[in-house]
Amino acid sequence: MDIFHMSDIIPLIGLPYPPYGRSNYNVPCPCCDDEPHAKHLNINLQKDVFRCPRCGFSGGIFDLYAYYTGIAREEVRDALIARLDVQGSIPKPEHVPMPVVAEVPPTDIASRSDTYTGLLSKLTLASDHRQNLRNRGLSDEEIDRLGYRTTPVVGMQTIARQLQSSGYYLSGVPGFYRKDGKWSFACESRGILIPVRDSKGRIQGMQIRRDNAARRKFRWVSSTGRTDGCKAEGWVHIAGEPRNMVLLTEGPMKADVIHYLTGQTVLAVAGVNTLTQLELILPQLHEQGVERIMTAFDMDFMENPHVQGGYRTLVSLLSDAGFRYGTYLWDPRYKGLDDYVWEHCFQRQLS
Repeated sequence: MDIFHMSDIIPLIGLPYPPYGRSNYNVPCPCCDDEPHAKHLNINLQKDVFRCPRCGFSGGIFDLYAYYTGIAREEVRDALIARLDVQGSIPKPEHVPMPVVAEVPPTDIASRSDTYTGLLSKLTLASDHRQNLRNRGLSDEEIDRLGYRTTPVVGMQTIARQLQSSGYYLSGVPGFYRKDGKWSFACESRGILIPVRDSKGRIQGMQIRRDNAARRKFRWVSSTGRTDGCKAEGWVHIAGEPRNMVLLTEGPMKADVIHYLTGQTVLAVAGVNTLTQLELILPQLHEQGVERIMTAFDMDFMENPHVQGGYRTLVSLLSDAGFRYGTYLWDPRYKGLDDYVWEHCFQRQLS
């Protein structure tokens, strides 16, 4: 029986190998990346799959090979057998893939939340970050309640050792990993740590708003590709108690601001093209009494074809799950609903 892996076809279609020890990595997406250095297509060597969160291009080994070579998918197996000579000796590529680093799956949410809470208790919020959050409409009391912190830039192993000695569980918590046999925390750029919470207020994972990033300013805290590391799952953030009608937007910080300014319950996905975790919690939302979900994505979704495709998928998902739904629109001079509410409503009242 012939068995193919993603590492077999990477050299055949001209894609680079991952950095040393990485089990998944990003390359330019052939469907939607039209800017230099853009890399949205994620290739996972452990699972032998690929996916672009921007346009939804995804699949397995045969799908990727078929797309790059232009042959029909049903012909891929025979083509690979002939090209790799699996009945004889498989020719080795000039560059042999590096070994894949062992990772661990996420531990239970109670353990993750406890560990993240312990981590945040050891960190502070820098004055410039606090002012940034004030400028978005949050009060100091709300900022403290939400648990925002400035990322640590030094002393990660010391923090991890202190948490471990206090009884916190680090394995399976995204962001933590082992370096030279010692636990550490993956956080290489300065920014604001954002707790991503479930309906019970437990911290499922964390995002970071990076200070000096021109693109992809918000990223998940993850230790994927590192020894005993763990990836983030793209969890849905919930700001406020579930009620009959909730809003759905993009990004936990945006959701926190909208909830604080309006009192509305707000769900936040990482992006309109990352809906796996939302689909998983829709039955739970039904049980908690949610009947209607109003989307409130940034106004540029009306012009961005990649976002529009994800939005159509979202609408189908909500409809199939039995929710009533609609879309909030506002003055397009304000990109997000949080910007509109703060600048148009509150700032106007203060002036």
